[in-house]
Amino acid sequence: MGKQIYCLVSGLIFALVALLHLLRLFNGWAVQIGPFSVPTALSVFGLVFSALLSLWAFRTSKPGAATSTT
Repeated sequence: MGKQIYCLVSGLIFALVALLHLLRLFNGWAVQIGPFSVPTALSVFGLVFSALLSLWAFRTSKPGAATSTT
């Protein structure tokens, strides 16, 4: 049961990160870290990567999902 809750919470966090990347892309928000401007292409990668991790976590959190015992 603990692993299912962990995967569900992880999925929610990654879904929130994906949503923030999507909002950045649609609203054109600029991100600057120190003197460097973060390109929007990085948000495209972040959106895809975090959305895939979110889907993976949600699928793993389902009861009866195939898990490795090693």
